Amino acid sequence: MSETIDDLSQLTFEDALKRLEDIVRKLENGDVPLDQSIALYSEGEQLRGLCQQRLEAAQAKIEKITLDRDGKPQGTAPFDAD
Repeated sequence: MSETIDDLSQLTFEDALKRLEDIVRKLENGDVPLDQSIALYSEGEQLRGLCQQRLEAAQAKIEKITLDRDGKPQGTAPFDAD
């Protein structure tokens, strides 16, 4: 049932997020045995970390367009989230 870390790294961000949402739903329902809950929680933590890494990598790639005094694009600069 639980995938290995290598298998998880092959998931797209969207697939990892969907799997994480499924895990949260199962845990919130409380219908799974304790051992399975622990395994699901562990997998969920791995998926959360994977999603966080993917989001940070995407943010690092985002650039904003800089404009000159006339409002015309003049280039790009790194995105500043602040």
